[in-house]
Amino acid sequence: MKILKTLFGITLLLAISINLSAQNTSAQRFIDKTLKTDPVYKTAVVGILAVDDNDKVVAQWNKNFPLLTASTLKTVTTGVAMAYLGPDYKYKTQIAYSGEIKDGALNGNIHIIGGGDPTLGSQDTVAFAIDSIFGVWANAIKSAGIKQINGNIVVDDSWMVREQIPSSWSWGNLGYSYGNTAHGLTFCENLQYFTINPGKEVGDPVNIQQKYPYIPGFQLINEVTTGKEKTGDQTEYFVQDMTLTGRWVGTFAKDRKAKVSTNSSRFPHLSCGYHFREYLVKEGINSNPEIIDIQDYNGAKASVQLCETYSPELSKIINVTNRISNNMFAETIFKTIGKEYTGVASYDSSRVAVRKLLAEWGVSDEGLDTRDGSGLSRQDFVTPEFFCRFYKYMSKIDNFAKYLESFPVPGCGGTLKNVLKDKPVEEKSRIHAKSGSLTGVRCYAGYVEKPNNKGMIRFIIMVNNFPGSTSKMQPNIEKFMYELTKVK
Repeated sequence: MKILKTLFGITLLLAISINLSAQNTSAQRFIDKTLKTDPVYKTAVVGILAVDDNDKVVAQWNKNFPLLTASTLKTVTTGVAMAYLGPDYKYKTQIAYSGEIKDGALNGNIHIIGGGDPTLGSQDTVAFAIDSIFGVWANAIKSAGIKQINGNIVVDDSWMVREQIPSSWSWGNLGYSYGNTAHGLTFCENLQYFTINPGKEVGDPVNIQQKYPYIPGFQLINEVTTGKEKTGDQTEYFVQDMTLTGRWVGTFAKDRKAKVSTNSSRFPHLSCGYHFREYLVKEGINSNPEIIDIQDYNGAKASVQLCETYSPELSKIINVTNRISNNMFAETIFKTIGKEYTGVASYDSSRVAVRKLLAEWGVSDEGLDTRDGSGLSRQDFVTPEFFCRFYKYMSKIDNFAKYLESFPVPGCGGTLKNVLKDKPVEEKSRIHAKSGSLTGVRCYAGYVEKPNNKGMIRFIIMVNNFPGSTSKMQPNIEKFMYELTKVK
């Protein structure tokens, strides 16, 4: 009994010492004295954990609470991809034909076979110019002796399971630019641009036109009317992939200037085929083929491959994904993990693949419960402990430096451009953090380099269901991150 009491006493002292070691840091004191007494945080649900290279807890608050991640989940998706697929992984798009060539005419069809490339037709600087891609495709067609196409252009997006969205995404998110999901044949980041012009008088119809890219057969239902002055832009856009239809509703104020609206497209494969057809016409290939969706195609399979083009390296795509928080890129990467691991690019297969990979790497998935790859779902619940456990694994992989490069740095562009504006560059530049936000949710996750290259701190800050605006709780989150730069 005496031995048991002694052991119990030692265990208790160890537990107290570990707890005090966290409480004695300036970061822990900031949590206890500032965050926990701030009315905004006091009525919110908060999870924080910061751990150093020796697994010493630097600061903590509800480290085992599963909370909404918002876009910090992208760091898990991109991390798994970096570790499993590797930084040099590339997506492939193929051009092939079915039928036969006779006297310069293809009596058959051109097939554009997607391979999930999220950068195809993107206007981001990471992407290759679409005219250069189209040029390679057109030259391959010409080199095959094709001067005329007596058939169609078949757009094949079957590399991925065609899913509208994860079932947990909100219907209201679908029409916005951030409501894009992955696609087997992506084009222009699955975006569609519209011009919106108010009428002259209140109640007049608002003029809305497709700008780019064009979707053949697409019907636009416009129910937007001109609103009163100073009522702003109250328009909403709804789209789905069951019919070639988009619907605008709401009002657009009389005193508003004309604008270009960036919205989500569910038919990027059709746009890709349409704009390639236009390019072929300019290149002198005589034809006016129809654009045929692979799901509506009953003809011969593509039998002869003409060429294939590749995306930039995955490390570059990941850099964009985390730096500007690109949802479509993240969902594509997530489904690619499922495709390469199970052979099926679906949300279900991708969730299975991620868990199996974590198990293979010896990373417990306890505290990980997600539905997508970007964090847009309101059913993505993850604990601070899982994030820090995962970041520990990532810090030991060969490609960690490229992974870390994808995390934004305060004041250096991306989503942290305006964070810690008043702090010295030499201090805030040691912070590498991915932000995440949804209504009532604000999170930051990543790494902080200790002074004098003496290791790193892994951290996650998750604030859910806070009252009021983000601007009221943002300053103290930034101050907490800054406190982490002082830990030696």
